[in-house]
Amino acid sequence: MPDSTVHIGLLLPEVLGTYGDTGNAQVLSKRLQWRGFDAEVVPVGLGEPVPSTLDLYLLGGGEDGAQTLAAAHLRKYPGLRRAVAAGAVVFGVCAGLQVLGTRFRGLDGVDHDGLGLLDVTTEPGERRAVAELVATPSRLLDGESLTGFENHLGVSKLGADSEPLGHVVRGTGNGDGTEGAVTDRVVGTYLHGPALARNPALADLLLSWTAGHPLGPLELPEVDRLREERLVTQRRRR
Repeated sequence: MPDSTVHIGLLLPEVLGTYGDTGNAQVLSKRLQWRGFDAEVVPVGLGEPVPSTLDLYLLGGGEDGAQTLAAAHLRKYPGLRRAVAAGAVVFGVCAGLQVLGTRFRGLDGVDHDGLGLLDVTTEPGERRAVAELVATPSRLLDGESLTGFENHLGVSKLGADSEPLGHVVRGTGNGDGTEGAVTDRVVGTYLHGPALARNPALADLLLSWTAGHPLGPLELPEVDRLREERLVTQRRRR
C-alpha cells in the first residue's frame, strides 16, 4: 500500500445500509490494523461528491427506491468510475451489486442504468430469495466456501466481461446456479452477514488487491469457529 493509511470509502450508508453491510468497513479496518496498517473509513453521503482518490470502496444493500436513488447519485458524481479506472478496489452487496452492473429493472418495470463496472443485468424474479446462501468459490479464493444470508428478488445475468464469484451449493444467488460477479478488481455478491465478517478470505483478497501483494494470514480462532459453526449448520440442513 503506497501510503501509511488505507482509505476505505463507505458509499451512501444512509440508503445502502439496510442489512448491516456497513459492518464490512469495520471488518476491513480491523483486519488492516491487526496487520499494523492504519485505516480510515470515509463515509460518503447523499449530495456529496464521491472522491476518486480512495483505495477501496464499499456499497451495501437497500430497497428498490434507495437503490435507484444511489444509482442516480453515483452517475451524477463519477468519482467511483474514475477511481476504478485508476485501479481502486470495489465491493458491492445485493443492491450494490446491481448498481455496479450495467442495468437493473425495478418492480415498476422501469429500467435504470447502473455504473457499468460489472457486466451484469438484473431483473425481478418470481419469488424472493430469503435464506442462508452457501457457494463454492471461483478460482480467486482457493477453495474457501462462501457463506451469508440473502434477501433479494433480483435475478442477475452475467455478461462475457464478468465471471461468477462462486457457484451455489445452497440458496439462490444470481438465480442460475452462480453467485456474485467479478470484473477485474470490482466484486459484487448477494451475501449479507456482513459478508466480510463471515468470509475472511474474501476480505483478505480485497485487501491484498489494495496492497498490491498477498497479505499474510491472521490467527483468529473465534472467526474460524464462527465460520465452522455456520458451515456445519448448513450441512445438516441439506
